[in-house]
Amino acid sequence: MDVAIEVTDLTKTYGATRAVDRLSFTVPVGTTTALLGGNGAGKTTTIAMLLGLLEPSAGSVRILGQDMMRHRYRVLHRMNFSSPYVDLPHRLTVRENLSVYGRLYGVSDLRRRIARLAADLDLEPFLKRPAGKLSAGQKTRVALAKALINTPDVLLLDEPTASLDPDTADVIRRYLQTYQEATGATVLLASHNMAEVERLCRDVVMLKAGRLVDRGSPTELLARYGRTNLEDVFLDIARRAEVEA
Repeated sequence: MDVAIEVTDLTKTYGATRAVDRLSFTVPVGTTTALLGGNGAGKTTTIAMLLGLLEPSAGSVRILGQDMMRHRYRVLHRMNFSSPYVDLPHRLTVRENLSVYGRLYGVSDLRRRIARLAADLDLEPFLKRPAGKLSAGQKTRVALAKALINTPDVLLLDEPTASLDPDTADVIRRYLQTYQEATGATVLLASHNMAEVERLCRDVVMLKAGRLVDRGSPTELLARYGRTNLEDVFLDIARRAEVEA
């Protein structure tokens, strides 16, 4: 299999509003693709449809060869998702939360897996702390640990370094690179940190008002727009009244 994620004419409407409008793209196996766009561009809605949490109005999603509308349970155990904006149960400790998700995914030798993630992501000092009493940066790291608990083949990341200081964010990015190299995982990354995108991603999908408006590698996009960094490319696209793919 060469393609891990295949999105075809994906559409989601809410009344007269199209949150996602005939979106099509693919993500090759073992690569990292960025899903970029301003607030309201359709990133979160797209990710929800990729996970099978939201039913498309039209179009299709195939992940690891399976139609997510009909056979998502064949591949859900090979996927996971991280977002600092989705809270874990507040009363459970960090260890208890990771244990619950590990059992849901049927992780073998769960105690060792949690210990490994705690060491790698520096969670050990607050493993016994209730999730509701964590700082924003700690919640971000725990969310990532939850997403990695089952060693997923497809990893969907929404702002994986949000609220982290520059040093910790760098550690997390290096960890994600190491994880991907070791496992061959496929990553779809939604981020507003353009330096992070340039560092981690081979391909970039640009959204505006639910539509794909441009796509290419960071190098290709920089050359196309005559810019020296992706932030300027992002601003060019966000501020134009209309952009043709």
